Amino acid sequence: MNRRSIFLILLICILCLSGCSFQASSAPEAEQANAATGNDGSVQGASDAGVQTSDISGNSVVSMQAASVEVASAEASLASSPKEDSTTLQKEQSSDVTLLMVGDILLHEPVQRVAKDSEGNYNYDFIFEHVKPEMQAADVAIVNQEVIIGGKELGVSGYPMFNAPYEAGDALVAAGVDVVCHATNHSLDMGKKGIINCYEFWKQRYPQIKVVGLNGFEYEYENIDIIEKNGIKIAILNYSYGTNGIAFPKDMPHAVDMLEKDKVEKDLKYAEENADFTLVIPHWGTEYNLGTDAYQEYWTDIFRKNGADLVIGAHPHVIEPVEMIEDENTGITNNHGGGDMLVYYSLGNFVSWTSSTGKGVSNRSVGGMAKVTITKNPAGEAVIKDHEVEAVVCHESSKEHGVTVYPLSDYSEDLAKENEIKLQDGSFTMQYCIDLCDKVWGHNWR
Repeated sequence: MNRRSIFLILLICILCLSGCSFQASSAPEAEQANAATGNDGSVQGASDAGVQTSDISGNSVVSMQAASVEVASAEASLASSPKEDSTTLQKEQSSDVTLLMVGDILLHEPVQRVAKDSEGNYNYDFIFEHVKPEMQAADVAIVNQEVIIGGKELGVSGYPMFNAPYEAGDALVAAGVDVVCHATNHSLDMGKKGIINCYEFWKQRYPQIKVVGLNGFEYEYENIDIIEKNGIKIAILNYSYGTNGIAFPKDMPHAVDMLEKDKVEKDLKYAEENADFTLVIPHWGTEYNLGTDAYQEYWTDIFRKNGADLVIGAHPHVIEPVEMIEDENTGITNNHGGGDMLVYYSLGNFVSWTSSTGKGVSNRSVGGMAKVTITKNPAGEAVIKDHEVEAVVCHESSKEHGVTVYPLSDYSEDLAKENEIKLQDGSFTMQYCIDLCDKVWGHNWR
């Protein structure tokens, strides 16, 4: 039985218990009821509408408004039931949009190994165990899927030519991901077959998931992706700087969206005209650089001049600064060109386990979750209401399902001592992670 049926039954029970019957209103009564409600049906004044009225025989009649209050109370009780998803209900009722993005899903060989059981089956759910509630609570949760999901038939592999089984995609969906970014320098690691397998996996198994940066057909390259949530249309553009020198298939010259000036400017123009808010997710920057480089500055200027409101970068594999670039106007406004634009230059890795050793390797185990709230201002324009970055740390253990990601606030020195990244960089500690975040983000992240 669905919830609407339950509510109708409750309403009938309430009326019967009250010894009530609804009667058709006379014209004056109908006019009074209209005066008590707004054009949108909302109650304007409870005292005017009344909790109780009388019929012509003098019997008490419970008003529709009063009955609605009781039903609403019952609805609230049902909503709090363990069988209901209260988070989903809250999402639907909000007029804001909460957006969350995590960094690079970089499935090195040790991560693949701990995801495989003794029977050869893969499962990656454990990676997201400690951050899943936050991801599911967001209206729009986004990941940078660094490696292609080509399936086991192409061979599961780590660096330098990555390929993940379909179970990696299953885990993303189970964790609450809504948007998957596939424009990376590893998109063509498995060639044309990898692109096709990955494309068909998402289209056939999870058509509700928005996949950006990857095109199965030429017409998709010409289009841009716009999602709508809580009445706000958000354009999501995803591009890569390159594909590690691997050539595109001759019959799929635009399989991956690239950082090409004409293409980007055309897409941004379309987004400005057809969406309320524009998010750009570029695969850019210098690997392992904790600052920004000239390439990022060049593209940041292009994004801002052409109306992007939010930029969240990927690829450097370490965290980089967060900057709100503002114009001369007071407050944060929608960017129509040269205006306010928030930039997360890099969120670093979300999950990884590099084989590198030495100083600085620990930096690759610290990442960020971008959290942005979008709202509509009194003028009806979509703007950034609030933003933050939350630190996360990848815990690496060679035990089965031993690689998982924690919010840094939930991590501990005891866990840090068990993190096997210490074998590759002895400087790794809980305090090291905190100091790194302070160095790159200042103290505002705490």
